[in-house]
Amino acid sequence: MPDPHRRFPSRVPFAVLAAGALLATACGADSAQERTATGEVERSAAAPGDTPPGDSAPASTATTAKPACAPDDAGITLPAGFCATLFADSVGGARHVAVAPNGDVFVALQSPRRRGPDETGQTPSGGILALRDRDGDGRADTRETFGGRGGSGIALAPGWVYADQGTTIVRHPVPAGQLRPSGAAETIVEGLPTGGHAAHSIVLDGRGTLFVNVGSLSNSCQQKDRGNGSPGADPCTELETRAGVWRYRADQPGQKFAPAARFATGIRNAVAMTLAPDGQLWVAQHGRDQLFQNWGEKFTAAQSAELPAEELMPVRQGDDFGWPYCYYDPTQQKLVLAPEYGGDGKTVGRCAQKKAPVAAFPAHWAPMAVLFYTGRQFPPRYRNGVFVSFHGSWNRAPLPQAGYQVAFLPMSGGRAAGAHETFADGFTGGADRRQPGQALHRPVGLAQSPDGGIYVTDDVRGRIWKIVYVGVN
Repeated sequence: MPDPHRRFPSRVPFAVLAAGALLATACGADSAQERTATGEVERSAAAPGDTPPGDSAPASTATTAKPACAPDDAGITLPAGFCATLFADSVGGARHVAVAPNGDVFVALQSPRRRGPDETGQTPSGGILALRDRDGDGRADTRETFGGRGGSGIALAPGWVYADQGTTIVRHPVPAGQLRPSGAAETIVEGLPTGGHAAHSIVLDGRGTLFVNVGSLSNSCQQKDRGNGSPGADPCTELETRAGVWRYRADQPGQKFAPAARFATGIRNAVAMTLAPDGQLWVAQHGRDQLFQNWGEKFTAAQSAELPAEELMPVRQGDDFGWPYCYYDPTQQKLVLAPEYGGDGKTVGRCAQKKAPVAAFPAHWAPMAVLFYTGRQFPPRYRNGVFVSFHGSWNRAPLPQAGYQVAFLPMSGGRAAGAHETFADGFTGGADRRQPGQALHRPVGLAQSPDGGIYVTDDVRGRIWKIVYVGVN
């Protein structure tokens, strides 16, 4: 079994946990001031929506106040010098998050799978949650919800909030400085596939293009999904409508989902999708599962726990990253042929023509969001590096389940410039809770605020942290 702390010196460094930056810092605040989302507006002295519309809308955060860091950083651990404020809590299934130029925060709330109160006593709802911090203390004191059916993806453009609603991508007219729509939503894309990996992350490139993640329907395109020894469909016809990134006009309502709009393929599930500062599209994909369970004569349980890697890569038109025919082996540092297509863990075959990642993370960690940090609030070493949130694993046995964290990866020239390190941890509430059904929190969305802080969302209990740097005493 490979050493999980080994550094891989080649061009695709395997994600290694650097333990040197994990000292937690605690900053004082009163956690009793946590607020819950009820679907109603929590009003402060000024009413929401009083900011005048237009691109020059003043920032919603007061510059005279300082963030009040939460006791024990609201349950997470951070490197020395950082602390977290509890920006919002119990908001529902908080998925991806986007921040307006004036500091207003918009969160995609996934529709609950069951009705009624959850374990926190709240009744979650889907749609879009809009949050504003009026006094600059790092906590949202104004909330609005709109949008009806909830999903996972969200993105902002001047005057618009775009959102995933399962089978459609819609946009709501929300003037700058406002927290609610000024009119009816428009459907931009309809007919998106359902089932399987159904979360549709979305990215706007600022030049009129909307990118949409369409995850795979199956684990590895077997003739019998997740069947023991079942061969793969060849060709995998699922690729015509799944497992890739689709491209649409951002300003054109009424577009239909169609194979012709496919931008890149062979990406099993790119829940984590973003733009780099240079405008390049990047994704981190969820790798396949169950090599041992489905192909026990070729793989041990220990190998299956660490194969394949989760991958980070830039995506360009026409790229093919190999799923389901190939998977990335972080020890060999190459794409190898999947067992469904005759692979034995060593053979490369057709994978030589597929595009490899630029960085790899441990297997089954489930990357949910990618953020290129461009702010100046954090120390200089973080600038232009990548933060990745991980939902956490369910299938790393016989190893302990892992992930459930936000990692940082230094970058230079569009490539990894070192091993990744744990940045934010402790979301589960303890090592014994690193299981999907037991974790108190699971990180999903990442977004940078205008002041250089970072928001992290949780889709278990609906907590939203804002992480800032306060310096080392």
